[in-house]
Amino acid sequence: MGMAQTAAPEPVKIGVIGPFSGPSSDFGKPMLQGIELAIDEINAVGGYLGRPLALVVKDDEGKPDVGLRGAQELVRERVVATLGFCNTGVALKAIPVFQHSESPLIVPCAAGAPVTAQTPAPDSYVFRNAPSDAIQAPFVVNDLVRRGWTRVAIFADTTPYGEAGLQDVQAALATHRIKPVHVARFDLGVKDLSDALRQARDAGANVVFSYTVGPENAVIAKGRQAIKWDVPQVGGWPLSFPFFIQGAKAAAEGAMMAQSFIAEPSNERRAAFLSAFARKHQQAITVPMAAAQGYDAAYLLAHALFSLRNGRFPGPAVKAALENLPRTYYGVVATYEKPFSRDDKEAMTTNMLVMGMVRDGKVTFAYPEDAKRNLMVQRKPRP
Repeated sequence: MGMAQTAAPEPVKIGVIGPFSGPSSDFGKPMLQGIELAIDEINAVGGYLGRPLALVVKDDEGKPDVGLRGAQELVRERVVATLGFCNTGVALKAIPVFQHSESPLIVPCAAGAPVTAQTPAPDSYVFRNAPSDAIQAPFVVNDLVRRGWTRVAIFADTTPYGEAGLQDVQAALATHRIKPVHVARFDLGVKDLSDALRQARDAGANVVFSYTVGPENAVIAKGRQAIKWDVPQVGGWPLSFPFFIQGAKAAAEGAMMAQSFIAEPSNERRAAFLSAFARKHQQAITVPMAAAQGYDAAYLLAHALFSLRNGRFPGPAVKAALENLPRTYYGVVATYEKPFSRDDKEAMTTNMLVMGMVRDGKVTFAYPEDAKRNLMVQRKPRP
């Protein structure tokens, strides 16, 4: 007689949704890779009380309708919570599904300010550990003002991300009593923006602030180069994507953007993350910020689940656990001490940001003093 077979412990299902194919897979894939690394590490030390964490992965292709379907499938499959979304427009279409089903969602990637503003915070099931454009835009604007680059041309695409970003930049400029000297809007897929760039140049702009996620950032950079207009290009974190850096090549050099994580081993935690990532995925991280925020999101969720000891995970209980994380999580991007609360669903604060700069085709610190400050991992200021 063989040994009696004990039933395998039932896995704890966690949803993951994002653009894992299509034009936005540039930042969807590294987000997924960061999540997978964290889940592997957690399972290696016993998962949840001996039950493995199992990912249920849905590809939204960067399309709102596909994302909506994926969200519905995840809720039907009774995941305990979902990590995901890179595109603001896709997130906005799918969020009502999670909210209505009382199924928690942590957004490690999509930055548009409206993502966490669909429902009043106390009732909201949508958490985020990506820096909102509501903090990225003012952070970059403050840097421009410090440098004297105050004749700003804004180039924003017509997606919900571009629309919200444009409003955030204009609001941030207004606090310094500055109006943009030129605003250009364009559709995704545009291949030539030289007319708009000439208009911005003729308006006297001394910096271009771009708000778009894809190859269009490179179209702007190469267009500037083509008309021999040598001004800096700045923006939110998409200027750290391969779409831009590899797409624009020499024209990308010197571009500056808000970053929460720069892939340099500036402390032990980050060094360990970078080497573990390289071991697991056999490649360098294409968008370090997406990978690091994905990784931290998975751990934040795991810590919330660990605080529920009875093995049952109804949505309201997981939501409350995220809002009252009992212990500090020493993450890669930040040190998360009470990252969320009933009234605050944003884990990221301005002090966690640094200015990144494209140098020799890689993103590094724009300021040497940021590299020093980055040895210390930042925490959310106490209310």
